[in-house]
Amino acid sequence: MAIIMLIVMNLAVMASLYLVLFILGAFFGIHLDNGSTMGLLLMAGVFGFGGSFISLLLSKWMAKRSMGVEIIDTPRNEMEEWLLMSISKLSAKAGLKMPEVGIFEGAPNAFATGWNKNDALVAVSTGLLEMMDTKEIEGVLAHEISHIKHGDMVTMTLMQGVLNTFVIFISRMLADILAKDRDGNTNTFTYMAISFGLEMVFSLFSTAILMWFSRYREFKADEGAVRLDGKEGIYYALAKLGQIPKDQLAMPNDMKAFGIVGFVLSSIFASHPPIEDRLKHIENL
Repeated sequence: MAIIMLIVMNLAVMASLYLVLFILGAFFGIHLDNGSTMGLLLMAGVFGFGGSFISLLLSKWMAKRSMGVEIIDTPRNEMEEWLLMSISKLSAKAGLKMPEVGIFEGAPNAFATGWNKNDALVAVSTGLLEMMDTKEIEGVLAHEISHIKHGDMVTMTLMQGVLNTFVIFISRMLADILAKDRDGNTNTFTYMAISFGLEMVFSLFSTAILMWFSRYREFKADEGAVRLDGKEGIYYALAKLGQIPKDQLAMPNDMKAFGIVGFVLSSIFASHPPIEDRLKHIENL
């Protein structure tokens, strides 16, 4: 089901982008093609930002389904009642509208997502609720509320859009130069092959930049948690998480950047800083 949903989402994004291209050409006379530098830049911008923003608009819907999040409308027990009350208190303190609150099955983790500050979702795992005491859970919730308050979902989307645009634009510009024969004619197959290859290479660099920014935002979210709830909760929550093997904390790729702890494959492409560094950062605040 998750694979089918991913395919349907990708097809919907592509269909939407091609619809935008058609409308721009048919009604405004703007043809986004490789015939000119401006045309190529506009096309890169449409695809670069379009895909990112469509994904952002669908982020809550996808998160609920891919993570199996069960939204708490009416609390069924004391823990759910406490969870709603805590998030309501932290949201009010941060000057935010109450987000949707949900629980998902899995190892200790949590995430926040949504297309704007006042239409967000905060979800925590059953593992987190079982492992931590209320003060530590509150620290985690404060971290997620801080992500929402700072608009990290939108900021990450904007940065992703800029990086996508430059990856597409530079790749196709270079491909156009490299694919020309001695007579100045462009071989379409060579052009597409070079363009695709360059996009893969440049995407690695853009991902490294995006993940650097994600790590920076994690430090800021920890700072926000301290301001909202004090040092103790987030500090001891991270210390506990640091004792769990990292492969047990994995989340879907599109949710990692907004979780409380990331699955670190390498220092360059890690969405989260090492927990040791985060603990030291909190100590120094």
